[in-house]
Amino acid sequence: MSATGNPVPSGNALELPPFSLDVQALDLGTGVKTVGLELVETENREPVRGKDAAKIWSAVFPALVGSDPYVVDFFSHIDRVREFCKARGIVLREAAERCVVLPQPDQEQLRQIFERFEGETFGIRVGAAAQSADASIEGDLSKRGLDAYQPAYARYTFCAICEPEDGWVTILSESLWSSEIIRRVRPAVEPFDVHIARPN
Repeated sequence: MSATGNPVPSGNALELPPFSLDVQALDLGTGVKTVGLELVETENREPVRGKDAAKIWSAVFPALVGSDPYVVDFFSHIDRVREFCKARGIVLREAAERCVVLPQPDQEQLRQIFERFEGETFGIRVGAAAQSADASIEGDLSKRGLDAYQPAYARYTFCAICEPEDGWVTILSESLWSSEIIRRVRPAVEPFDVHIARPN
């Protein structure tokens, strides 16, 4: 013990980062290429939620997106989304009867979105096709939610299904695999002391 009554660090205890981002390929059926990202507290494996999660996810997505155009899709509770965006000056496009699209929110706006809509499921589409309205997928999002991504994701660099409350993001992509995702996000999560793992 030290003079202040605190244990003296022994130097041999392994200090684990507080958060872990698990990145692993998923099997969602033949011909569907998906990678799961799970953000958990390292010690208890519970999903990271709240402000910490919002900060981390809002750093992860710009790193994944790079210079590609992207949009955020909401297909439920859209009145709340409209009010939220109006109050914060976030650009919103009415896409279909039950679908609104947020074109290219910046990192701070993403942080606010992940924090405010933590209990919702929403999507992100990335790639050249996101530069203009996609009536087919947006109409489908209005009718059947994010299931609309599965037949359409090959037209994009990737489509992401975000479930922040569960600490989970599913990436559908023909070109992004686990190792490339890790390469892109590692520098972005470094300031948050996040361990990146590829569970078996």
